[in-house]
Amino acid sequence: MSQEIITKIVIFGKKEIRKVIYNKEWWFSVADVIEALTDTVDIRDYIKKMRKRDKDLDSYWGTNCPLLEMFAKDGKKRKITSANTEGIFRIIQSIPSPKAEPFKRWLARVGYERIQEIEDPELAARRTRAIYKAKGYSDAWIEKRMRGIEVRETLTNEWKNRGVKEGLEYAILTAEISKATFGMTPSEYQNFKGLKRENLRDHMGDLELIFSMLGEASTTEIAKNKNAIGFNENKIAAVEGGSVAGKARKDLEKKSGKKVSTSNNYLNKSESKKRLK
Repeated sequence: MSQEIITKIVIFGKKEIRKVIYNKEWWFSVADVIEALTDTVDIRDYIKKMRKRDKDLDSYWGTNCPLLEMFAKDGKKRKITSANTEGIFRIIQSIPSPKAEPFKRWLARVGYERIQEIEDPELAARRTRAIYKAKGYSDAWIEKRMRGIEVRETLTNEWKNRGVKEGLEYAILTAEISKATFGMTPSEYQNFKGLKRENLRDHMGDLELIFSMLGEASTTEIAKNKNAIGFNENKIAAVEGGSVAGKARKDLEKKSGKKVSTSNNYLNKSESKKRLK
């Protein structure tokens, strides 16, 4: 697949529904939607019977419900049958459920928000800030997280302009930066923190976020100054950029006597302590 897909979670009626951005629109896990609307214990059998009952839906299924990568409940990436907003509306027509109408209104709002964010990127930033605030993060943490998002976007734009392919190559370069910065790839870092499908950086502390930014900002600067073209040259820049942050991290740890990387869940532990203070 040519583009990097990141799983997001939204809530309807206390049920988690996975979604990803694909071709600049939201695509939802069909299984999650059906579970939220029906409370069925056998989703696969429900889908089979629904398609058998609705021949038009069955013919629609193959073309309009692609398999997209999402994190499964076991924390592993899997190909998940997905549908965009229009596709989910079509599927809902075949689900007799009292939840169907409120779900339609919820789905329309979620889809509309994405259209607004494409037209006004600043709106997406404001919504992101509001979500972090609602989760209990401090203003200081949110500022660092938002700045980190900007640094990351600057880096990926640089990669795109320099011929690096989205998806696998982005993931490899990101892993090289992380390994040089922290001594761990992102997947190893997630295991270190006891995370599964949660966003790693949402569980980082202040210093972890700062060194993540330093590694990615350094990589961007090195790639630009050396005019790195293609995957191999940008891989060298990624290692060098991450090494800048890695050396700074080790120096701080030596002088402070404290590790930068922590297995703590930043929100549930550190932030709760800050709020108590």
